[in-house]
Amino acid sequence: MSTVITGIGSLVTNDPGLGAGPLGVLADAAVVLDGGRIAWVGPAAAAPAADQAVDAAGRAVVPGFVDSHAHLVFAGDRTAEFNARMSGQSYSAGGIRTTVAATRAATDAELDANVARYVQEALRQGTTVLECKSGYGLTVEDEARALRIAGQHTDEVTYLGAHVVAPEYADDPGGYVDLVTGAMLDACAPHARWVDVFCERGAFDGDQARAVLTAGMKRGLTPRVHANQLTEGPGVQLAVELGAASADHCTHLSDADVAALAGSDTVATLLPGAEFSTRAVYPDARRLLDAGATVALSTDCNPGSSFTTSVPFCIAVAVREMGMTPDEALWAATAGGAAALRRTDVGTLRVGARADLTLLDAPSHVHLAYRPGVPLVAGVWRAGVREV
Repeated sequence: MSTVITGIGSLVTNDPGLGAGPLGVLADAAVVLDGGRIAWVGPAAAAPAADQAVDAAGRAVVPGFVDSHAHLVFAGDRTAEFNARMSGQSYSAGGIRTTVAATRAATDAELDANVARYVQEALRQGTTVLECKSGYGLTVEDEARALRIAGQHTDEVTYLGAHVVAPEYADDPGGYVDLVTGAMLDACAPHARWVDVFCERGAFDGDQARAVLTAGMKRGLTPRVHANQLTEGPGVQLAVELGAASADHCTHLSDADVAALAGSDTVATLLPGAEFSTRAVYPDARRLLDAGATVALSTDCNPGSSFTTSVPFCIAVAVREMGMTPDEALWAATAGGAAALRRTDVGTLRVGARADLTLLDAPSHVHLAYRPGVPLVAGVWRAGVREV
């Protein structure tokens, strides 16, 4: 059934050929959805008839948010860890290993219910495409089942066996890398599109990360990298060298790192929820944008350092703390996320694109940053079907 949404006060298309500025904004616009795709975009007065009509009543419509970095397959709770951190107490116990223990102990049904809950939570906030990683099982069986479960909710599934060294291999990190690039990869590759690694002090060094990524690439997986979150390191350079779709975090960058990203197709995915939740320094988005790098914004939803599914929240933080304009932040959370997933069918509202769009209870997308914390999402269509 075709649908025309008319009376749109401000329509963000992300196609400069359709409207004003880099966001291709159309005033007093309409859009037609048919067969799960965008069938027509233009002035409301010229909108063709459709099977059903929705009146936006002067409100704004934007592309559905594309969250290209999330860790949703987990069990357990790390409230105590967060509380201790926010209370200024030293806290050394817990961490990822706490989540690993809880995730291993959970049933498939429990993990699936958790993922479904967070996917729906994200959808209610305008997210129509969401990437999901493994990384809280760290055994062959648990990583493979995490990917199978994730695949029931999204096509954007990432193998992250190299999240941290599994507890059983604490004294043999090389042996764990062998597992991640061997038997675990064999079990996981059929269920994933991407391979990822946490290239950071305390996780995996440059050589280990290279081994993980190249092994995944040989199995047909495309690389993405957790890079330069806590310190400057080899992650960004490795991502660019291997043609990774994205280098994620990018908090601590040298001039050479910025130049490498700007001169490549690797997207710099920024995750402000992590800095917000850990009181760490925010990445400098302005520096990356001014250099010409492609920037994405994502939630990094995970139970330890960024327990949010809200892209609007991340947009507001990026504008307030990271030097982005409201236009840049919205682009990064839609078209930027699509670029980080190497998708051309989402993140835009041009004819032929998938009909993923979000209706805001506001006259402009700027309200996403202007009214932080306010539930502005009034409607969400995914592949042409109204979900919210």
